Amino acid sequence: MSHKKFPELKPLFLERMQKLLTNKKDFENYLEIIKNEPINSIRCNTLKIQPDELIKRLKEKVWKIKQPFKEYPEIIIVESQLQPGELGRSLEHQLGYYYIQEISSMLPILALKPKPNETFLDLCSSPGSKTTQAASFMENTGTIIANEVNFGRIKILGSNLQKCGVTNVILTKKEGRELCKKLREEDIFFDKILVDAPCSGEGTIRSSPKTLIMWNIKMIKSLSKLQKALLSSAIEILNLNGEIVYSTCTHSPEENEEVVDYVLNKFKDEIKLEKISLPKELKCREGIINWGDNDNPLKKEVINNTKKFNPEIKKCIRIYPQDNDTEGFFISKFKKIKEINKNG
Repeated sequence: MSHKKFPELKPLFLERMQKLLTNKKDFENYLEIIKNEPINSIRCNTLKIQPDELIKRLKEKVWKIKQPFKEYPEIIIVESQLQPGELGRSLEHQLGYYYIQEISSMLPILALKPKPNETFLDLCSSPGSKTTQAASFMENTGTIIANEVNFGRIKILGSNLQKCGVTNVILTKKEGRELCKKLREEDIFFDKILVDAPCSGEGTIRSSPKTLIMWNIKMIKSLSKLQKALLSSAIEILNLNGEIVYSTCTHSPEENEEVVDYVLNKFKDEIKLEKISLPKELKCREGIINWGDNDNPLKKEVINNTKKFNPEIKKCIRIYPQDNDTEGFFISKFKKIKEINKNG
């Protein structure tokens, strides 16, 4: 696999990743793999075609493919194509027979497992990879609310939904917290909710190295506040016994375990963390429960402020690029066990 021109890693970014990956060899493997572009992966759109039929068509194109997960035959790795760039130009792609999607991006829906005839909210939906995946799980039944605040991104979302033949989606354009507030006022609740939150994108630097240029600690702190608010708002419109997945494509504990810890404290009687079921072929690491935050953007001196999170947070999942040759991801799953006081 070829190396892209790679930005210099900022010292604080390196320091933080070293705290997460304390094993020297593990850290070295991480530093090596992030310089390589990720593998090509696609998801068969079962609303239009079944995996065996799609695979037959792709093999006729002399594509070299494999299905990494026995339980999910729709997930396909494309190891090679006859012509470079054919993945995005093929007739099958134009017809919506498959969706080009990174494997780690497919995992939140595998964890949430929306079912036919359920009500499902995708709070941060565009470009629609997880929305279309949810529609496949639901077999185009039930109702999906797909929300996106940016009009340009809504057009992309709508186009992808149309191409994939999704017919059970209502598109909304509203800031996530405001949408949840409005839905709660109208007594509209959901069986399943996905909060795949805006994040610093540390896990996506293999495909988007420019993320490293924009990376800074102030952005992480700011995003953490937004994520806490988005997840809190979404929990309030979850049905009793409903499930919610909070996920990001970053490694930053402030945007992951700290957010989970915050809502566990805020809704300590109403929600609980669930164990996450993902393909056994995947290497998954548990959430961290200690984080040494030794940086202070306002002062030059180093401070020592170790955060201790709820031990239940070990049920969360961290996906690192070097473990499965994917992008990085974080996934947590909650169940609502008690109604929330509407006036509380």
